[in-house]
Amino acid sequence: MSEANGYKSGSRLEKLLRAGHFVVTGELGPPQSADGEVICQKARLLKGKCDAVNITDNQTAIVRLSSIGSGIICLQEGVEPIVQMTCRDRNRLAMQSDLLAAYALGVRNLLCLTGDHQSFGNHPTAKNVHDLDSLQLIHMMAKMRDEKVFQCGDPIKGAEPRFFIGAAANPFADPFDWRPYRLLKKVEAGADFIQTQLIYNVEKFAEYMRRVRELGLHERVYILAGVGPLKTPGMARYMRDKVPGMEVPDALVERMEAAGRDIPKEDKEARNAAWREEGIKITVELIEQLRQIEGVAGIHIMSIEWEEGVGLIAERAGLLPRPTVGELEDR
Repeated sequence: MSEANGYKSGSRLEKLLRAGHFVVTGELGPPQSADGEVICQKARLLKGKCDAVNITDNQTAIVRLSSIGSGIICLQEGVEPIVQMTCRDRNRLAMQSDLLAAYALGVRNLLCLTGDHQSFGNHPTAKNVHDLDSLQLIHMMAKMRDEKVFQCGDPIKGAEPRFFIGAAANPFADPFDWRPYRLLKKVEAGADFIQTQLIYNVEKFAEYMRRVRELGLHERVYILAGVGPLKTPGMARYMRDKVPGMEVPDALVERMEAAGRDIPKEDKEARNAAWREEGIKITVELIEQLRQIEGVAGIHIMSIEWEEGVGLIAERAGLLPRPTVGELEDR
């Protein structure tokens, strides 16, 4: 759809949100190789299980097949991509050039991120770019779309890239009171949708959303609540104790520990299966609770390197089948 039809990008994701559907997005991590078949296989697992799929951009600062290239492969597999772009690896020239190419090749959804620091990855001495931050990237892409100008102010000589622009939000980072105002800045910069950090503390997230509603942001941007299955008790403890801005209640850690307690340690396969089953149960319960919070427009399922888990979670949460484009009617 063009702007004349009332859409910013005409992507499936935008149409579903505009029509008032509770959307489901997933995540796909490109391989640390040039093997495009890996993308094909993952895309096939996600097809029909979610409405659009995030393609990570050198996730955790480790070299991987590019998000744009991976997104094009997803399109060929019939899966709508949300291409991530980090500020870590490119200056504003490269960002604009790459995203012009992405749009020309059919990409319509963009997620603007700062990016993990390079010291966490496999090239710790690499030079961070950070010519722009995520707010500036959002603003730049909104101006390219809505005003048909490059970041420098020069006019775009031809078709402008009409992306549905997304951003990330962490409701739990310190200082908590400031988080809704950080979201406000991203909305003011031009974000159309938001995907949050993983949510395990629903009570605190509900308080965050109450403050978001007080600012009227739930009426200005589509908020997708991030969820993901805990796979092992060790993962649950690590996320609770070691990951900044992550809140995993003790009760959930205890549930994961109890899941495999009666299974002999030597039966690793059975223990892993029990843990994953409990992780799926917890995620489905979280989705049911999050759907009741006013202002939550959908769910973003992050099942890292376990694409099969997205379909299992979506099915058990009653989110399948996904609506088809032909069923969409604009609000």
